[in-house]
Amino acid sequence: MNEPNSPTPSENTTAQPSNTPLPTETQVVDMLRTCYDPEIPVNIYEMGLIYDLKVNEGGRVDIKMTLTSPMCPVAESLPPEVERKIMTVPGVTAANVDVVWEPAWTPDKMSEAAKLQLGMQ
Repeated sequence: MNEPNSPTPSENTTAQPSNTPLPTETQVVDMLRTCYDPEIPVNIYEMGLIYDLKVNEGGRVDIKMTLTSPMCPVAESLPPEVERKIMTVPGVTAANVDVVWEPAWTPDKMSEAAKLQLGMQ
C-alpha cells in the first residue's frame, strides 16, 4: 500500500541525482520532435500541437498539448508516449502532459516547415 504522500505507480517521476543538471527547454523540444502522429509525417512540435512547455526547478516538465481533433485515433496513446519520451531527457524528474482543447487546433498553428513538408504552401 502507498504511503499518503508517496507517488502512485502511474506517476512519471524519478529521483534526480544531485550532480545531474536541470534539463533545458531545447532538450525537451528536441525530444518532442521525435513524437509523431502515425497518420501525419510531421512531428507534434512542428504540427503546433504543443501549446505550453515549462521546465521547472527540480526537473519537472509540464506540457499542455492538443490533438488535431477530439476523435484523433491516438488520443489515448500519444500523451503517455510524450510523457515517456520526456522522462528520458537527462535531468527530468517528472513529466506531466495535459491535453487541452481550447484553443482548438487549426492548420495555421503548424510551422512553415511542417506546411512545406505537407505541401500546404
